Amino acid sequence: MQNLSKYKTPKNFRGKSKITVQLWWLVYTILFRPSPQLMYGWRRFLLRCFGAKVGKKVILRPTTQITYPWKISIGDYSWIGDDAVLYSLGEISIGSHTVISQRCYICTGSHDYLSENFDVYAQKIIIGSGCWLATDVYVAPSVNIGDRTIVGARSSVFKDLPSNKVCVGSPAKPTKERTVKD
Repeated sequence: MQNLSKYKTPKNFRGKSKITVQLWWLVYTILFRPSPQLMYGWRRFLLRCFGAKVGKKVILRPTTQITYPWKISIGDYSWIGDDAVLYSLGEISIGSHTVISQRCYICTGSHDYLSENFDVYAQKIIIGSGCWLATDVYVAPSVNIGDRTIVGARSSVFKDLPSNKVCVGSPAKPTKERTVKD
């Protein structure tokens, strides 16, 4: 049974000082979130100011939620949809030309339920290039999604997915090859 009175966040878990974390939340609340829809360059700029690696022409909707931008890497021409959550307790790497649709939840951290202290942990998530995560996809810590893979709406990804597949379900599983029309 967990005893939350024993819980302690590990030192340097956030990757930056408490002041930087609070400054990010202020900037996010005052400058990022209320920015007009088409100010994609402004939101890219704000994220880069806090250490995010954001490629050219990345589209980030103003309702995108990002916990720690310094743990985020997004390749060129990728799209992050409305109300998508990049819960970046650990690193998140998103390739180029990838779509993270509305309400997706990319979750790099959780708690060890076997630990009396309810220890928190973080593990990197890698989403390849040319992927499409459709509406409301959940991606668990330590998952690797291969290049050009599609994950169907409302799927939950708990294990690595191979490249060039269409995957659906909870848990998500490959159902067929992804082919591209010429």
